[in-house]
Amino acid sequence: MDLILEKANVEHAKEIYDLQKTSFKNLLDKYQDYDTNPGGEKLERTIERLEQPFTDFYFITLGEKHIGAVRICDFEKRCVLKQIFILPEYQGYGYAQEAIKMVESFYTKAKRWELDTILQEKKLCYLYEKMGYQKTGKTEKIKDGMDLVYYAKEKQGEFK
Repeated sequence: MDLILEKANVEHAKEIYDLQKTSFKNLLDKYQDYDTNPGGEKLERTIERLEQPFTDFYFITLGEKHIGAVRICDFEKRCVLKQIFILPEYQGYGYAQEAIKMVESFYTKAKRWELDTILQEKKLCYLYEKMGYQKTGKTEKIKDGMDLVYYAKEKQGEFK
């Protein structure tokens, strides 16, 4: 796999925004969660995130093409995988797994990784569980038929 992660900055906001809208469109259409789905956000929100001192965006790049992105919130000993998105035509090929492994290796000070995803999306839950994340026991109802489930992974040691 010739997948690489390339650090993005605020000048890349429009490209990240476009990738995000396309990648999250199916979930936005399915759940119509316009207040929480990144696919329903405005460009200004992407710019705000890129300007946060604790937020890093990376393009997920296959060959010469940006096929998605990943957003990390770095709180030194705790990192949060806030978003990972891959264009629909590149989903299902293991690129998200590879990107998660790569991005986790960048943050050597992190002792704990956290994320949340849609409980009803079994493929997403399976992906994160396959990557070593465990349910924390916390869920949050967003709307009828849509709940967030929270995951965490401890680095070097048992899950707490």
